[in-house]
Amino acid sequence: MNPFGSSPQRPPGRARQLVFINSTGNVSGAEVVLCGLVELASKEGFDVTVACPPGPLVERLPPAVAHLELPPLGLDGRASRVGRALASARLGARYLRAARALAPTVRAPATRTVVNSLLALPAARLARPAGGIRWLVHDTVHQSKQRLIVRTSGSQVRRAVAVSEATAIPLRALHLNVTVAHNGVRWPVPPADPALHEPPVVGVLALLTPWKGHQVLLEALAQMPGIELELAGGSFPRDTDYVAALHRRAEQADLRGRVRFLGHVDPLSTMRGWDVAVSPSTSPEAGPISMLEAMSLGVPVVGTAHGGTSEILAGGAGLLVEPGDVEALVVALGRALTDTQFRHRSFEAGRRFIAEHHNLARTLPIMLAALLAP
Repeated sequence: MNPFGSSPQRPPGRARQLVFINSTGNVSGAEVVLCGLVELASKEGFDVTVACPPGPLVERLPPAVAHLELPPLGLDGRASRVGRALASARLGARYLRAARALAPTVRAPATRTVVNSLLALPAARLARPAGGIRWLVHDTVHQSKQRLIVRTSGSQVRRAVAVSEATAIPLRALHLNVTVAHNGVRWPVPPADPALHEPPVVGVLALLTPWKGHQVLLEALAQMPGIELELAGGSFPRDTDYVAALHRRAEQADLRGRVRFLGHVDPLSTMRGWDVAVSPSTSPEAGPISMLEAMSLGVPVVGTAHGGTSEILAGGAGLLVEPGDVEALVVALGRALTDTQFRHRSFEAGRRFIAEHHNLARTLPIMLAALLAP
């Protein structure tokens, strides 16, 4: 039985080729979605290739899925201005290498090409896929450099599939053909115990990278003695300095002994130990899966009021605060931990919202169908 529900079957005759392109071999929320689509497409009889750099993502691919190795398709964020210019030149060369590697596969007849990350768009454009590009959008485009990538590659994008309405809006402003297909999580799942832990535990599941807002959360928790914090998630090599700074802040007297860095975890089992899940991102999320996973368990959520987070929490499953506002985050966390009526309402609202709108068995086939549509 297909756990993801139904999806368009492979047409009779010649096999349908499906190529997914990703800019990194690491695994974060976007890659979790990619793995689900790859598994579903394989079950539905498509011949699937994933083109990406080496890394943990490759290890997650089903045996029947081919891997096409690409060079890394991202800049080193630690470089100086001169260093960034040199890094940009090297990135351009990597885009050309990636395009040459991609071209024989994506130009084959009856092939659909899906780009899973903004930074992979230029390589896909240079490869000139047969039938154009389908772009699964996990980034809420709000920076000038992001808009530049979209403008230079947009002519090849036949269809963009955004994971939230907030993510679709800036793409429509750039004149792309956009469909919204929401992220989902596994459902049903047993609820978390709503009783508070002793001491209470606040948690965040996100890459340890600056825009995820960990520093803001640490400053908020510093004002809340007796509350413990768990930071779950890995990091990219370029963020080594940022991760070191988080560890240094956690060792200061007002936080010492209250912050745990968990690394890669099983999301649901880890979140069952949390009293509040937080998404403190300072840049807008597209459709944060960690928030959906917390809601599926009934864990109250506090998130920043922009991007897809605002849409997810609009139904009462959590509280919204302005990005970067430490004092507002302190107030929201205090309420989420102590207001019994709010905790009960968010428990019920979160699980109901997932059941009605973000059940993976329904959302994933819809997303795949949107990506494969003419």
